[in-house]
Amino acid sequence: MKETLISAAACSDYFGLFLSIGLFIIALKLKARFKFAILNPLLVSTVLCIIVLVVLDIPYETYRDSAKMLSYLLTPATVCLAVPMYKQLKLLKDNLAAVAVGITTGTCCSILSILLMGKLFGLTGDHIATLLPKSITTAIGMGVSEEAGGIVTLTVAAIIITGILGNMIAETIFKIFRIEHPVAKGLALGTSAHAVGTAKALELGEVEGAMSSLSICVAGILTVILVPLVSGTIH
Repeated sequence: MKETLISAAACSDYFGLFLSIGLFIIALKLKARFKFAILNPLLVSTVLCIIVLVVLDIPYETYRDSAKMLSYLLTPATVCLAVPMYKQLKLLKDNLAAVAVGITTGTCCSILSILLMGKLFGLTGDHIATLLPKSITTAIGMGVSEEAGGIVTLTVAAIIITGILGNMIAETIFKIFRIEHPVAKGLALGTSAHAVGTAKALELGEVEGAMSSLSICVAGILTVILVPLVSGTIH
């Protein structure tokens, strides 16, 4: 039976695609049923996918090649986040100064905190460069990491973990620090937890989603500019 499944996976051009979508649907149902923050659909589906690949001894390359359509859709999906931002254009103009300061501060704090903690814990320059783009979307972060001399595969893992954690703990953080303004919530999620955080922002409201979408774009641009400057001091 196991050999049959492995053979079918190797032969199917869409095995990874159907596996990823199927497991994500299962994860969504688990989250809807039990409501626990730890049951983040992206986290659960990732863990389940790893378990399936390990148990069936399916090479990662086989899965990756058969799931490449999902990677192809990553960029247009990110671009689609501009729609809620466009709908809230007036709100953006009314809060332009606060938005600009918030995103810039958040991006700088993210980069500087990684730099300082990396130095504190004795990480090598390559490892620090790997973690610097952790708070931006994967499509941009991979290129930034490569240019800075980081390890791209670890950067992707760091970005995913950052997004999942941001998605999971966002509401708790907002309650602890009594953050109630929808613009502030959206900016915080988009700047710190990129697209996965934006998914949470869209759950909270249209304004939160719009501000988070904007944060992804601006934080990405700022990171592209700042990381090469910072990485020059660690190599």
